[in-house]
Amino acid sequence: MPTIATKDGTQIYYKDWGKGQPIVFSHGWPLDADAWDGQMLFFGQQGYRVIAHDRRGHGRSTQTWDGNEMNTYADDLAALTEKLDLKNAIHVGHSTGGGEVARYIGRHGTKRVAMAVLVSAVPPLMLKTDKNPGGLPLSVFDGLRAQVAANRPQFYEELTLPFFGYNRPGANISEGIRYHFWLQGMLGGMKPHYDCIKAFSETDFTEDLKKFDVPTLILHGDDDQIVPIAAAAPLSAKLVKGATLKIYPGFPHGMPTTNADQINADLLAFIKQNSKQAAA
Repeated sequence: MPTIATKDGTQIYYKDWGKGQPIVFSHGWPLDADAWDGQMLFFGQQGYRVIAHDRRGHGRSTQTWDGNEMNTYADDLAALTEKLDLKNAIHVGHSTGGGEVARYIGRHGTKRVAMAVLVSAVPPLMLKTDKNPGGLPLSVFDGLRAQVAANRPQFYEELTLPFFGYNRPGANISEGIRYHFWLQGMLGGMKPHYDCIKAFSETDFTEDLKKFDVPTLILHGDDDQIVPIAAAAPLSAKLVKGATLKIYPGFPHGMPTTNADQINADLLAFIKQNSKQAAA
């Protein structure tokens, strides 16, 4: 299995397919790189080099006790891009992965980055505070931690319903997608998954987003039950200079899977448009 070693010895698993301009995918919690199957195959076939890694503590990477927070996640991503010597890369982050991309740019800049895409992403801040009244109360995330600790397998199975919008009337439920989510979740470590809830819910990415200076696309479904849109995409779009915001009526949090054709088409159009402008 291809891995890189970070400075604390953590082994980060990654997939690196094809040739061309690199697209780097950062996954959501509690998943791994396989969550991007629908994008990796599509963009690889379009002539791009596609790369996705399992965040520390997730999937096939080391089940770490420490370092399960955004600064280290971002530094791990930087280590991967440097090891592979990626240049002019397009960074795409879903959910927690969107936070990882934001913190990566905030800490390491855009010298290796051509474009950024945030999909159903957690920035700027999920937690409700005096300055972020539209966020979710801490009790919501305490509840997630309690369920992970009490019965992680059952919780992940049930989480697939709101994650993919399968609890909505008339939903076209795929048991295969549900099983795939559960399998990815159970491959990861309990401690890093528990810690990651704090990382994705309490990290404030406001200052990171202000440092974006590359073309940025922000995508969100207005029926996202995991990262409610009110405190997410529209606020991020105001913080990222020149960002393009696209909101999908009725789409769920897991729309890169449930609505892959639409997401892939819009992402490809954005990449091509900005590649042309960069070449002009």
